[in-house]
Amino acid sequence: MHTVVVGTSGVTASDVLAVARGGARVELSEEAVAALAAAREIVDALAAKPDPVYGVSTGFGALATRHISPELRAQLQRNIVRSHAAGMGPAVEREVVRALMFLRLKTVCSGHTGVRPEVARTMADLLSAGITPVVHEYGSLGCSGDLAPLSHCALALMGEGDAEGPDGVVRPAAELLAAHGIQPVELREKEGLALLNGTDGMLGMLVMALADLDTLYRSADVTAALSLEGLLGTDKVLAPELHAIRPHPGQAASAANMLAVLKGSGLTGHHQDDAPRVQDAYSVRCAPQVAGAGRDTMTHARLVADRELAAAVDNPVVLPDGRVESNGNFHGAPVAYVLDFLAIAAADLGSIAERRTDRLLDKNRSHGLPPFLADDAGVDSGLMIAQYTQAALVSELKRLAVPASADSIPSSAMQEDHVSMGWSAARKLRTAVDNLTRVIAIELYAATRAVELREGLTPAPASQAVIDAAREAGVQGPGPDRFLAPDLAAADAFVRDGRLLAAVEKVTGPLQ
Repeated sequence: MHTVVVGTSGVTASDVLAVARGGARVELSEEAVAALAAAREIVDALAAKPDPVYGVSTGFGALATRHISPELRAQLQRNIVRSHAAGMGPAVEREVVRALMFLRLKTVCSGHTGVRPEVARTMADLLSAGITPVVHEYGSLGCSGDLAPLSHCALALMGEGDAEGPDGVVRPAAELLAAHGIQPVELREKEGLALLNGTDGMLGMLVMALADLDTLYRSADVTAALSLEGLLGTDKVLAPELHAIRPHPGQAASAANMLAVLKGSGLTGHHQDDAPRVQDAYSVRCAPQVAGAGRDTMTHARLVADRELAAAVDNPVVLPDGRVESNGNFHGAPVAYVLDFLAIAAADLGSIAERRTDRLLDKNRSHGLPPFLADDAGVDSGLMIAQYTQAALVSELKRLAVPASADSIPSSAMQEDHVSMGWSAARKLRTAVDNLTRVIAIELYAATRAVELREGLTPAPASQAVIDAAREAGVQGPGPDRFLAPDLAAADAFVRDGRLLAAVEKVTGPLQ
């Protein structure tokens, strides 16, 4: 099994995906172990002094004014984990928790947190063993990081709470640790706080959303090209010289992808035939502009994610000169903003895809296609209600585009009086990405049927490859009405697992 080695300088998005989704094992580098030990020496020295140091010998948040005597500090660290593990609602997905744990370990290994090497090794051991703490949907305000979700993970390190084993069965964490020969940790000064105080949950979900959206944006270029063919549109608007004079990189990439799919099509260029039209509708003609803007939004979001992946987010932090300083780096605003920005882009991509689908189904705007792409319109309803489903999904996407990061509810007796709501932004983005996949799948379903109904005209080789692969995957073609939900589910799986892109790229080569 693949192993990811965590050092002191952060991790990559590929590392996160390997651990969260690929089940990779995790190990610490020698450099990380040395940095952990050096930082711990600083914390131990401060703990031995009479002067209070936040997080080492004081309470937390609004209770930071109390100096904690040495005999109570281990209890203090246990208590912060237990009291902060206050999540509610359904358990979040396994991949989210693994990303959360891995990214917290990344910061711990930076040498800026003061956590002992044995605690970090235990975190790595849990990941390698496939033990996943139960983390609940609600409990994070995104400042001081994802407190409740991270607390549930720390609770499992202590051998408390519940966790899911590698077999998917939820058991008491103590049982799972014992079964894998892992000794629960006894937390010391600062360690409880260091395990809780980061943006790791929202960052993990951002990294995974970016990976999914990368597939979806390329898939949307393919379905847009198929819709253009089904509507007998023109590909002249995709010419590189037109996009060069408005030099947005994402727009140029999207147009190039559509051109690659349409190469050799016998369906394009018929917009002057039986029902002449000067221009295609915006949903067809402006597809690269909308999809391109989303791509450029993703580029900005990746920049933010990469910076966070290289960051050590904790409070207080151990600095190289030996100081332990409080800071505000746990605030989730940088991540929350781009999570919300991506949800807006996803909603718009879904919206324009739905408009193309509706155009394919409307006999007054489809340029010769049967109403609702039905076999015998009136007797058959065709894809009428598939578009209703798509419209419902798009409406939900628009609601999910309302920013979470514009909200703030003060907490901790007004000590934490401005919060990011980044966890909430991440959770709704996951739902948006999920729904966007379904929206694109429905456009695929309609567009492939429309192309096949253009008898006597030959689609592009790449389009035909998509149609053939889709039919092989159980996405059925034109014909009398049938139970439609299984067809749509097959189309969803075809887009979601990457078979759509694989079919296209066998002909076109890699899309941008």
